[in-house]
Amino acid sequence: MNNEQEILDDKKYNKLIVVLSIVIPIAVAILFGVRIPNVEPLSFLPPIYATINGLTAVILVIAFFAIKNKNVVLHENLMTTAIWCSALFLVMYVAYHMTSDSTEFGGEGTIKYVYYFILLTHILLSIVIIPFVLITYVRAITNNIEKHKKIAKITFPLWLYVAVTGVIVYIMISPYYA
Repeated sequence: MNNEQEILDDKKYNKLIVVLSIVIPIAVAILFGVRIPNVEPLSFLPPIYATINGLTAVILVIAFFAIKNKNVVLHENLMTTAIWCSALFLVMYVAYHMTSDSTEFGGEGTIKYVYYFILLTHILLSIVIIPFVLITYVRAITNNIEKHKKIAKITFPLWLYVAVTGVIVYIMISPYYA
């Protein structure tokens, strides 16, 4: 790909990446505070979306090994699946919180601080990861592979951390669900 085409592709997608990176967290924050009246709580969702987070982590690891073994098609398919899993997680997460009150962590002592540290880093990095995933994906689909590889080295561990800590947060808080 020539440099001129790279610049055009970057400009084409950068606005969308910026918009989505701002709109998604704001929409989630707003919807998190919205309660749908007269709807049964979707209390069955947390184990499902935690499982999807776990599946995302597994997919990311398999995709990593696929590209290390130069299986580009498998890597592409797995990464697209990981993006869809993350989107599905987000929809379920928002739906749950629009129908249910947040659950308070009931642990005490050191475990409480561990839980809140994991939760806080999970939430912050789940916001930070949005533009990284989008940029990494765009660089792949525009065949800007060298730039894709550079940012993927940052995106992969951050996204994996978010996926794994999502499961850990669920496991730690699940005994306190009503």
